[in-house]
Amino acid sequence: MSSIPQKSRKFEHLDRAFEAQVHADSRPNWPDELAVDYEPLLAPHPDIEKEIAHPSQSFKFIGKSFHFPFWISSMTGGVGPARHINQNLARAAVEFGLGMGLGSCRPLLQDDQYFEDFNLRPILGDDRLFLANLGIAQVEQLLAAKEIERIHILVERLRADGLIIHVNPLQEFFQPEGDRFQRAPIHVLEEFLESAPYPVVVKEVGQGMGPRSLRALLKLPLAAIDFASFGGTNFTKLELNRGAHGPLSPYHDFAHVGHTAHEMVAMVKQIELEMGSPLGTEKQYIISGGIQSVLEGMPSLQALQGRSLLGMAQTFLHHAMGGYTELQNHVRSQVGAYLLARQYLHYSGPFISPVTGRPQ
Repeated sequence: MSSIPQKSRKFEHLDRAFEAQVHADSRPNWPDELAVDYEPLLAPHPDIEKEIAHPSQSFKFIGKSFHFPFWISSMTGGVGPARHINQNLARAAVEFGLGMGLGSCRPLLQDDQYFEDFNLRPILGDDRLFLANLGIAQVEQLLAAKEIERIHILVERLRADGLIIHVNPLQEFFQPEGDRFQRAPIHVLEEFLESAPYPVVVKEVGQGMGPRSLRALLKLPLAAIDFASFGGTNFTKLELNRGAHGPLSPYHDFAHVGHTAHEMVAMVKQIELEMGSPLGTEKQYIISGGIQSVLEGMPSLQALQGRSLLGMAQTFLHHAMGGYTELQNHVRSQVGAYLLARQYLHYSGPFISPVTGRPQ
């Protein structure tokens, strides 16, 4: 029971009543096609500290145990000051039973100067999911040079559980130093997967993917798909701002194309339905890109029925830069919000498929 005397608490309620007015349009950013019910009668309050110490609903993602469905994507590819950030993120992954992916490991293909900035397995231990990361351009180039073994050696040296391949045609096109794709990324992925001896995840970098690309990926033997959808950090916009294109250039319109995480959830559910995926064989997903809060992402987590994680890179990064205590407090609050939402919010569907326009 609160230690604040009841009379004082009631006076405070009166004082703050006008400040606490809310309107219907202030609810979480859930799209119209997504139905979420608030059910206040069916569960007690979660014991947050007990759940953190002894989670009651651990689950597997790419073969590794997770206590809570959060994915830490560091976004930063090592190099100097980022080492401290990456190490803080790894400590949080251990403490809260999460997993993490590295930013681009491209520097490690050149030399070992920054290896320790990426070498997080000694902190993470063997139980946490840990994925390396390279761009599709590097994969294409090494395939063409018949040097694909360099990627396999990189993953092995990092003791990573697998590899994220980020597909970023717009970023590369507008990046002043960017690479040019000579082949369609899907064909590069098909060839790479023939020799990859570890799990592979494919992601975009802030604009998501449409149904044709998702359908092509769902036919490949991938471990998971990371949405990296429209609404968060947009690397096309970042590169356009770095480049020589003026603000009136028509190229700037490309920063505004893409698909949101909620749209992509609806797409993959519809495609899986059309493909007739047997129960238990469906892909796993990382729901990322523009997800700013647990409440915003919770319906998508529930709609994908325990085979997805929430990725919120920017918010984790921001707090990791402030030191481990700040990051620790932030992750604890995210876990608390998740546990509270798990008790009282229930996805009731249906998604309206952007592929067919029909409920599913």
